[in-house]
Amino acid sequence: METSDAVAAFSALGQPGRLDVLRHLIQAGPGGRAAGEIAASLGIRPNTLSSALGILSQAGLVSSHRDGRRIVYSARMEAIAALVQWLVADCCGGDAAACAPMTRALTCCPPGRAAP
Repeated sequence: METSDAVAAFSALGQPGRLDVLRHLIQAGPGGRAAGEIAASLGIRPNTLSSALGILSQAGLVSSHRDGRRIVYSARMEAIAALVQWLVADCCGGDAAACAPMTRALTCCPPGRAAP
């Protein structure tokens, strides 16, 4: 990932509503959510949601596909993973013990917790 890509992604996440939308889509998993479902769940006006989804899509964090009359949006997990990997690429100077809290925090589905 290039620094400019990371800056674009972090810029897209620099507004609470857009961050909420992305977190909602991450929670939704690979099946994603239709725009109307996202708006209803988060209490966001459709035009505000449309703008947020456009910015997140342009930053490469969200993808969409048509499902009949609906447009379904999904978090691009590979792009989010690349962003996190870029951020922590040189974590703790290679000291595995110092990095342990970071690696534990990044475990999506720790033992005893079912996948969403």
